[in-house]
Amino acid sequence: MNGSTETMPCRKKCFGIFKQQIRWGISARGWIVFLLLFLATALAIAWSIQPFLAKTARVGSRYLVVEGWVHEYAIRAAADEFKSGQYEKIFTTGGPVVGSKYINDFNTSASVGAELLEKDGIPKRDVQPVPAREVGRDRTYASAISLRRYFQTNGISVHAINVLTEDTHARRTQLLFQEAFGRDVAVGIISIPDPDYDARHWWRTSEGVRNVLDEGIAYIYARFFFFPPKTN
Repeated sequence: MNGSTETMPCRKKCFGIFKQQIRWGISARGWIVFLLLFLATALAIAWSIQPFLAKTARVGSRYLVVEGWVHEYAIRAAADEFKSGQYEKIFTTGGPVVGSKYINDFNTSASVGAELLEKDGIPKRDVQPVPAREVGRDRTYASAISLRRYFQTNGISVHAINVLTEDTHARRTQLLFQEAFGRDVAVGIISIPDPDYDARHWWRTSEGVRNVLDEGIAYIYARFFFFPPKTN
């Protein structure tokens, strides 16, 4: 009959206080379908998460920024990037080296990275370390704030920067630098692949699993749960 609705059989007892009713449940075939959908989703995530985190998206800029904590393979790539001819200055960022407190600017990742760039053939006049003094959590954001303040203090007008970092750290780095610099500055990102694992099959090595899982969790935190204090 048109307009009618089908009701489930229902039995009532004890003046309607209790009732027995047929309810829908998931069948064995349904569980198989859900399992296949779950596996397909997991495979899609495994296939796409590494390139999602290890993002490279350059912008037109005169300034190259290098996170000073990166390994020497990334420093060499940074030197090659700078020598490409489009940059006027290269800045290195970073706070106290891992495992130490702030003592002076020379004991920072920014200074270490600058020295390594000079060893790779970048003239000292073209390299500017910008140390951060913060220790502990949110180092990337603190480094970005220190760089922004350096530009402001020295009267450097910046409309775009390219930030170079390692592998799966890239997307989080871009997010935090953009947060620090605001909408008026375009933040490009350059990800240097980690040579210790095959990015296309990251799940086959402990190094790849560590990188992807650690940075995946860190990105979720930075994207949804990090609320930086307002700074000048």
